[in-house]
Amino acid sequence: MKFKKVIARFDTDNIDLAEEMICYIFFSFNLKGVICEVPIPEPDEGFGTRTLKNPEHNSIIGYLPDTDDSDIIISKIKKRLAELSDMAVQVNVLSEIVDEKNWAHAWKEYFNVTRITDKIVVKPEWKDYTPAPGEIIIHIDPGMAFGTGTHPTTSMCLALLEEHVTPGKTLLDVGCGSGILMICAAKLGAKAMTGIDVDPMAVDITRQNLEKNGIAFDGVTLGVATLDKTPEIQYDIICANIIAQVIAPIMPDIAARLAPDGNAILSGIIQERLTDIYAALDTQDLECVKKSTQDEWVALVVCRKK
Repeated sequence: MKFKKVIARFDTDNIDLAEEMICYIFFSFNLKGVICEVPIPEPDEGFGTRTLKNPEHNSIIGYLPDTDDSDIIISKIKKRLAELSDMAVQVNVLSEIVDEKNWAHAWKEYFNVTRITDKIVVKPEWKDYTPAPGEIIIHIDPGMAFGTGTHPTTSMCLALLEEHVTPGKTLLDVGCGSGILMICAAKLGAKAMTGIDVDPMAVDITRQNLEKNGIAFDGVTLGVATLDKTPEIQYDIICANIIAQVIAPIMPDIAARLAPDGNAILSGIIQERLTDIYAALDTQDLECVKKSTQDEWVALVVCRKK
């Protein structure tokens, strides 16, 4: 099968905003295997590892099947991306046809063993690693789903899960992606877990990754759904590692499913969108009790106002 490789090269003074918005547009058109070729500063010692060299161009790359309507989809993507000029983001879109075998595993070169905390290590299944005593190893194959642990939004979520998950707690992962947060929670002792995503492939990859990590499916529920269509069961921990423009509108649904003493971990937020999230929290009588930052990215731990 042939695929269209869509390359969005961009120029801007705000790389984080451009990365967030272009990825959001790509995901909204169901592009797969999305890769961000942007500069990544060297993280603090012990908090992840460099996984990308500085690219020649700032680019977001994604793939879609080469079908009769793929050119129409690309035209729509170009139109949406052109609208980013209002945010001082200039995008040039290129596309080319590639064979499935030439791209299905191409992203693997960007993904290495990554230390998230002193305790949590993310290991792609094709890499060798000898764990130290007491380490939690997350074996992950992100496939075409988002969530390798190397991006600040995911690594901050993993670190926050280590702080808040204790044996027996329940978890809801909104936008489960590769299942990495559910795997981490399970290895930290979470009991009942629910993972939802609007992408059927993401849910399937989550299921596969749970199996690879030996996570028992007793008490695990996976579904292709939006949050408003899921039962209003209350959870001790709710994770939403998406983007601010998605998190803010679903805050009422998050609040409705948060246990009285529960915590929600919200990530995928850039600094410029933080006020939108705080405003949405306030409308639901929620408050931020911890803020983590890395580069321009923010992750919050929120709970009900006391």
